[in-house]
Order: sequence, then C-alpha cells, then structure tokens
Amino acid sequence: MTNASSFPQLVIPNTLAAGPGPGNTDARVLAAFAGAGIADHMQPDVLRGMIECKHMLRSFMGTTNVHTFGVAGTGWSGLDCMMSAVMPGDTVVAFSNGTFSGIDALTLRMKAATREELAADSLNPQPASVTVIEVPHGQSVTADIVEAALAEHKPKWAFMAHWETGSGRINDIRGFSDACVKHDAMGLVDAVSSLGVEDFAIDEFPGVVGWASCPQKGLLCLPLTYAPVSFSDRYIETLKANGAYTYANHPIMEARHWGIVDGQDVEKGAYHRTHSAYAVSAFHEALRINLADGLAKRAQDYVFHEKALRDAVTAMGCEVTSNMTSLVVLNLPAAFAGREMELVQNCRAEGFGIWPTLSAPVQVRIGILNLLTQAAITEIVTKFAQAMNAIGAEVDIDEVLVGLEAHYQSRIAA
Repeated sequence: MTNASSFPQLVIPNTLAAGPGPGNTDARVLAAFAGAGIADHMQPDVLRGMIECKHMLRSFMGTTNVHTFGVAGTGWSGLDCMMSAVMPGDTVVAFSNGTFSGIDALTLRMKAATREELAADSLNPQPASVTVIEVPHGQSVTADIVEAALAEHKPKWAFMAHWETGSGRINDIRGFSDACVKHDAMGLVDAVSSLGVEDFAIDEFPGVVGWASCPQKGLLCLPLTYAPVSFSDRYIETLKANGAYTYANHPIMEARHWGIVDGQDVEKGAYHRTHSAYAVSAFHEALRINLADGLAKRAQDYVFHEKALRDAVTAMGCEVTSNMTSLVVLNLPAAFAGREMELVQNCRAEGFGIWPTLSAPVQVRIGILNLLTQAAITEIVTKFAQAMNAIGAEVDIDEVLVGLEAHYQSRIAA
C-alpha cells in the first residue's frame, strides 16, 4: 500500500518558456491568483470581477458584441464553445494549414457529422457536408484560396485559424471576412495565437460571427483561467434557432453567469458553473495589464523583438519560414537537418523550453511570448547558439551578439 511518503512534494522549477505557448505569465497575474481570498463563486466581489472582465474584454477585442466573455479552461474550451453552433448536416468549409487548424477542422467534422457518419468512424468522421481545404505546411491561407472555396461550396459556416502556430503562418483574415460577406457564410475564427499580439479589432471583420482565443498566449494569463470568446447577434440568433449539443460550454448559457441575459447586460448573472475566485482575480489582472500597455504598443514590441530573434538565428545559418511576430519557426542549417528533435530535447533538458513542430516537416519553434526585453531575447539567442554548438555547429556567439546589440541600439538611436 502506498502512502504520502511515497510521493514527495512536487516542486516545479522556473524555465525559460520560449515556445509557441503557454507564455510567461506576468508576475502581477500570479500574485493576483495567489492573493485572492477564499470565496465562493457567487460572492459579490467575484461576480463584480466577472462583470468588469467582460467589459474589459470588449475593449481588448475591439467589439460591441454583448456576448463577449471567458470560457473556463484553455483555448480548446473556447473553441469548443464557438463551434457548438455547428450542427449535424450543416455545410462547412474549413481551411487547414498546420497542426492546430487541422485539429479545429477535425472538431468541425465531428460537430457536423450525422449519427450514421459518426458510427462509420467516430474519431475521424468524414461528413459529406464538410469540405476541408488543405494548404501545405509553411504556407498561408490567402484571400484567393478562401474566395475560390466559398464560391464553389456556398457553405453555411466557414472556418479559419487567424495565426497557425503549428507552422508559424499568418492567414488572411481580411480576405476571409470579405469572402464570408460576399457568399453569405458565417465565419468562425481561431484567434488563439493572434489575440493580444496583433493590433486588430474584431468588429472590423463583419464576415466573422464567432471568435475564440485562449488565456495563455497574448493575454499572458494562467493557462487554466478563461478563454475569451465573442459572438455576433447573427451567431446567437442562429444558435437559438438550431440549438447545440452541449451544456457546459453552451454560449448562451455560459454568458448568463457573466451577467449577459437575453442579449442584455444585467447587474448579476445566473448560475451556470462554479467559477474560481482565484481564476477570476488572475484574469481580471491580466486584462488590466493588457489594457494599460495598449494593444498597438504591444504589437509594435512583438514586431521589433521578433526581428531581433529572426536576424540572430539567420546569422547562425538557420532559415526562418514563419511570419508570425510572437514565434520564429526555422530550419536548421543543411548539415544538421534531421537533428531538430535532438536539439530541442537538449534545450528542454537545460530548462530552455523551445519546441519542435508537431507535423512534418519537423522544424524548430522559438517563441517570445511576454519576453519583450533585450535581456530576454539575448538569453534566448545565447542559449540557442550554445545548443547549436553542442551538436557540432560552429556559431560565433560573440559575432551574433554584436549583431543583436546593433539591432537594439537602432531603437535607442531612433
């Protein structure tokens, strides 16, 4: 029989989280989480915090959508909530250009499949009503690709990931929205990696009726707090008319606990789930920080620091294939092709948390979420160069750091 002595206390060390996400949570958010009092989920300050969060979220996301709130959990919880309006037999066109948009497309195939189609293969259904447009890894979904697909299939729903973290590619959200308007499709967008990193307002894209993001990337909150979602009136009316096969993440029922009832803000929500006072406190502080920093400045900072990292790894002989500003996806020099996993594992063993891609071809991913300082980027560049040399590269680290310093001095001079 085992007892407590068989399991020593778990101690998790700090690591340099330099991957695609989760990002490095701000210390003020961690303090808010740890400092929250023991309170039940209907305590007045908890409810007040939730009401303030939904208003901050609307400002942060750039929307007047009343149905804007956080879904308890990670980004997958928010995406599942958004996709719950898709019913069996609904026509869908989904665009996939990497690991995560591919999983999103699988989710939509599961949602839209009939009972017979699920019975044929419940874990990988192939519903006749869903068309998945596969765009090769490392390429972006363009306006022309979206326009051609929607013109041909005329779907009820269209889906795209704004930023595909699997390959580090930005997809054309303007072209997607315009095509949805033109062909009367209701657009659904995975904004897990773009919200809080790119400077955009969701109300500027009228073809998109549903948005879902996550707390652990651009928002810089704890992974298990709240996934931001926002739904237009058209989405909500469609949901009301057709229903949804979900309870926990039902958009209308979930909104009630955030003080959104019958399409109106009210002083007090109605019970739907047990919320954590700790999570509400952390989410509230993360939103306060983001609004104080300003999205425009945050986006400019990501552009500047990503270029610093991009130029540094290029100077080491790597080829960057991504165009996201929070993540660099690269091929190692030709002499080291095939050793990507070895390099990544070596880095992770040293507390330097970079990632491989999760689909072929295998590449290396280095992220800078909440690492927007010269010191942080210098540490990343130094550790990566040392890891390269450990597998046999001959990177001149001093020379690379001289180039990095010149990049930062250019900002001071400007």
